Formats: sequence, structure tokens, C-alpha cells
Amino acid sequence: MQQQTVVTAPYGAWPSPVDAALVASHDGHPEYVGMVGEEVWWTAPRPGEGGRRALIRRRTDGAEVPVLAPPWNVRSKVMGYGGMPWAAVDRVAGGPLVVFVHFADQRLYIHEPDAPGGDAPRPLTPLSAVGEGLRWAEPVLHPERGEVWCVLEEFTGPGPTDVRRVIAAVPLDGSAAGDRAAVRELTDDRHRFVTGPRLSPDGRRAAWIVWDHPRMPWDGTEVMLADVAEDGSFGGARAVLGGPEESVAQIEWAEDGALLVATDRTGWWNLHRLEPHVLEPHRPEPHRPETSAEAAGGREGALGGRPVELCPREEEFAGPLWKLGHRWFAPLTGGLIAVLHGRGAPVLGVLDPRTGELADVPGPWTEWEPALAVNGTRVVGVAASPYSGHEVVELDVCTGRSRVIGSAHADAVDPVYYPRPLARTFTGPDGREIHAQLYPPHHPGHTAPDGELPPYVIWAHGGPTGRAPLVLDLEIAYFTSRGIGVAEVNYGGSTGYGRAYRERLRERWGVVDVEDCAAVAGALADEGIADRARLAVRGGSAGGWTAAASLTATDLYACATVSYPILDLVSWAAGGTHDFESRYTESLVGPFAEVADRYRERSPLHRADRVGSPFVLLQGLDDTICPPEQCERFLEAVAGRGVPHAYLTFEGEGHGFRRADTMIRALEAELSLYIQTFGLIRSDVPTLELLKSAVPNSTGGAS
Repeated sequence: MQQQTVVTAPYGAWPSPVDAALVASHDGHPEYVGMVGEEVWWTAPRPGEGGRRALIRRRTDGAEVPVLAPPWNVRSKVMGYGGMPWAAVDRVAGGPLVVFVHFADQRLYIHEPDAPGGDAPRPLTPLSAVGEGLRWAEPVLHPERGEVWCVLEEFTGPGPTDVRRVIAAVPLDGSAAGDRAAVRELTDDRHRFVTGPRLSPDGRRAAWIVWDHPRMPWDGTEVMLADVAEDGSFGGARAVLGGPEESVAQIEWAEDGALLVATDRTGWWNLHRLEPHVLEPHRPEPHRPETSAEAAGGREGALGGRPVELCPREEEFAGPLWKLGHRWFAPLTGGLIAVLHGRGAPVLGVLDPRTGELADVPGPWTEWEPALAVNGTRVVGVAASPYSGHEVVELDVCTGRSRVIGSAHADAVDPVYYPRPLARTFTGPDGREIHAQLYPPHHPGHTAPDGELPPYVIWAHGGPTGRAPLVLDLEIAYFTSRGIGVAEVNYGGSTGYGRAYRERLRERWGVVDVEDCAAVAGALADEGIADRARLAVRGGSAGGWTAAASLTATDLYACATVSYPILDLVSWAAGGTHDFESRYTESLVGPFAEVADRYRERSPLHRADRVGSPFVLLQGLDDTICPPEQCERFLEAVAGRGVPHAYLTFEGEGHGFRRADTMIRALEAELSLYIQTFGLIRSDVPTLELLKSAVPNSTGGAS
């Protein structure tokens, strides 16, 4: 094999086969995995089909086929970010029966994909003209009762917080399709937020998780337990675990009637077990000796009996509950438990709760999504690595064999163009640790001239209660293969490193995240890894906030890419966002009534006079979480100050971009910003016009 000639060219000028269209075609990954008899089903992205989510089934012969043809879009809007949007059962002779949420109208539909002659989906729930209507998530089918149980989010008025949530039962006969009264409510609405119910093995009890404003689910939740009557109604609902300072992220029933919970009562989301006798009403738990973790200072829950810790570790066995239906663990037949665990990146393991022994699954995958499903001793999930995209992976616990069974990774380009990431821990203000991953410029056939340092873009992830996964991302390869480095920063407030790490951001949003990103950028320059004069910052949603706030807090960055951002905390706190996050700022910034000045002082909108670096704003016009009006007001504040900028808006896009044409345009605009700001030599993307004194228009495009 002939050795490739290495060409010397400046950073940022390297040619690359990773173009924006290729990146867009591979955006997104499988989600919401479930077992339907012996088949495995999941939702999959379709950027080229208007960004819809397809429902895919893997037949027992290995074929992957769609359950529904376009334009059916299996996706829920519950809590703004959605949740498990489908459920199915295998009726053997009759084939599968599936219930799903259609994104366009948010109704529940029923479908029999194997029915003779085809079967068009039929609506199960009505439309509502009130507010944003009726939304559904986490359906659980009960064909024997003729019902599907799920979370109902119902708008009661025109405002974004005029909403109630309950667990409800919907008839499978379609009688509720035109009659809201046919929906049977199983819980009351005294709690602001609820998850879907988990039914005990004997069918006598149902458990679910609740929380209320101003807490977010990673702040504090409670586990509710109710008795299920013969008619399917819930009675005697009571809290058995949790409290305002304890986050229970997931619950599942064990075969023997114990309740398994992932709770952070020890400072880490670890797996615990509530014994069956603790769950009996009005029966106190008998005395037992403390475990070593409790003796060392583990926190007591505010409610119910004391759970038994199954595998005490300073690792996370769960994560933030941004979407209903996240599943970090799943009980297996015979008592074992499939678990995701780790510091930072979660990996799959099998836990023996009797001994505490935990065995990790061998394989090339280094990161698993919270999407576990089980059938007997089979475990299915979604996994990836720095050199492979997200795949549907199956583990047979009996044999220990793991294999890819769906959405198999195929190299879109020669993998020699993939970045070579490095996990790093940096030191920030006050000596605090900052976790990050670096993606240096990498090209098999190009190198930079001696002495030249590369430009670097600091990526701030969304959330802010979240983290950047260490997986193959062609969007990162788009930049690194051209000679632009990327550094993803898991700033203080990120998940994966324990409760204390994520609570560094408490009342310090716009400070800690900005400082940590700047500390990483500064360290890269100090170490001679990055060119100090060619540093940029970018982010979307909460990451967009951090990017914009960074422009007003430091002159470290030459430019910024800000996508669907939060720019004004004052309007955010005054009803400028959706219900789920409407009180989020009380923990991130402080109670508005007590620290109103802090809301104004930290907001990029009210610090626009400090912006001196070029930037591009990217915004979906259908975004209800971070509405476009914040961008428009920010641009009005910047207008006339002589700061080069562009504003691109996208019809039909909400919070986060899903359409291929949108992603292509956004990515090329970002690269054009860097070309112009960093003085790069290339002409393979359209030139983004950077204006200096424009006021945004309302028709979309650059202004």
C-alpha cells in the first residue's frame, strides 16, 4: 500500500470529505428501545424526512423495517422535551398491537401493523383547543383491561404554565377519540409533575415519581405508591421515599415485590432496594443495623422506610430525568439487574443485588444511553464509542455475548478522518476540577506549518444539568478534519460526577459555567495547544446562554456561535418559557423576588454593551422553550454598536434542529464565521454576511 503524502497547510485550510450534508444525514441516534415479544423496537431519526422520528422494528429474522410510513412522527412533547412515545404488545397470532404519540397533533393512536390488508392508525384521544392541547407520554398497554395507562399533560389555559399532569387510562376502543370524559384519571393533580406508573408483579400496586415547582427532578422527587383496585382505580396513594433534597431518578419492581430505586441520597445516584414489608401501609420498618454507607453519613430520605443500598460506589447509576421514560437499570429474570454506571461516561454492567458484585459487559462501546429494555435474560440498549456512532446492542446474560442488532454503525467516510479525543481534567478557580474532552485537529494527509497553533472552539453543552458524551460526532469531525480543534467542557453543574459537582452551579449559573469554559480555553493557550488569538465559544440552549454570557464576561473569545439560547433571565422567570423549566432559575440563580438584580446583571441581553466580538445567532421560529423574541431583543440591544453578527432563523424548527436543510445551513454559517474571524483560507462554504448595525427581521434569514 502506497504511503500517503502529507501536505503542509495552515490550520483551518485542510480539505475534508466530512461536509455539512454528511453531518446532517447522520444527526441523531436511536432512542426509546423496547421489547415486543422476541422483537426489538426503537425510534430513529429521519433528518431527510422533515426531521421526523420513525418507529423501527427488528424482526426475528434480523430485518429492520419501519412500523409506520411517513408522515407519521413518533414523538411526544410532554414537558417540552418529550418522553417514551410508544408501547406495544405481541399478541402472537394476531401480531403486535402498538399505541403511539403522533408529533403533529400529539394524539395517541392505535395501530396493528400486521393486520391483513394493512391497518391505518386510529386515534384514541381527542384534540383540545385549550393552550397547547393534550399531550401523552410513557404509555403502558393493558389489553386485558382494554386500556392504555400513560401520563396526560393537559393545558387549562393559554399560558405556558396553565397546565396539569396526571396518570390517566385511555380506552383502546377509541371511545375517547372525541370525548375527553372517556379518559379515566388515576391520580389527582396535586403534584405538578408525574412519571408513568410501574405496576407491581402481582398487579396490586402501582408506583410512580412526582415532584413540584420550584424543584427540578434532579433536585428532589418523591416516590408514590398506590393500591390498584379490581376496577383499575388507584387508592391510598402515599409517599414512600424521597424529599426536597433527594432525587429518585427511576423506579422498577423486582420479581419478589421489592421496589428498586435509583436515588442520590448518598451524594451519588446509586441503586437501592425498598423491601416488600416497607411498602405495606402503616407498617414501620423493623430495626436493622446500618450499612457502611449509612454509618459514613448517608442522608436519610424524608419519607418512608430506609432503603438498602445494593452497590455503594462513588459512581452514577442514573442521571437527570429530562425525558419521561429514561431507563438506566432494568431487572432481569432470576434477580440480576442490568445497570448503567460510571463516572462521566456510563457503561453497561450486570449487578447481582445479593452479593453486590458488578460485572461490566465487554465490547467496544464506551457510552450507553438511558434506554435499557429487557426480556428474560436479554438486555438491549443504545451504545456508542469515540470511533462508532450509536447502535442498538443486545447482551445475552446467560452467554455473556453482546452484539449489534440494529442501526449498525457504518463509516460514512474513511475513519482516518475521525478525531482522536483526549479526556482531560483541568484546574479552575479555587482549585476546582473541570472535566473536559479535547478533539485536536486531525487529518491523515495534512499537517500545519511548524510553530503554528490551531484555532479552538469551546463547546458548552446544553442543560445545564447534563453532560457532553465522549462519542463519535461527525459535527466535531467537520471541524477537526479541517484543522479546527474542539474542546467539550463538562463545566460545574454537569452530571456524571456526583451531586456535589452538579450543585456547583446552584445560584451561580452564568458564573461557574463561564469561568470553567474560560479556564479550559486559557489552559489550552497556556499549554501551547491552542492559538490564544483564535479561540471561539459555541453552544445551544443552556450552552447558548453560556456562550452569550461568555461574550459579555471576558474578551478571551474572538467570536461565538449561539444557538436557540436563553438571553434574558428576567423574561424567562416571568413566564417566558415552558412550564417544566419555568422555575429552574430559582436553583440556578436564586429566587427572583429576593435577587431580581442578579437576574438582570447576569443576562447577556442586559450586558449587550459589553459584546465586542463577532457572533452568529441561530434560532428556530417554533421554539417555545427559548422563544425567538429573546434573540430579537438582544439584537436590538447590539444594533448600531459596530459588532459584526448574523441572525439565521428557521421556519418549522423548535428547540434544537432536526431537519437536514436546517443543519446544513447552520453548520456552514458557523464555519463561515470562523473563516472570517480567524482569517482561514477556504472557499467551500457560502460566505455568511456579517452585518454591523442591523435590526432583525421577522421573515427568517440573516439580518
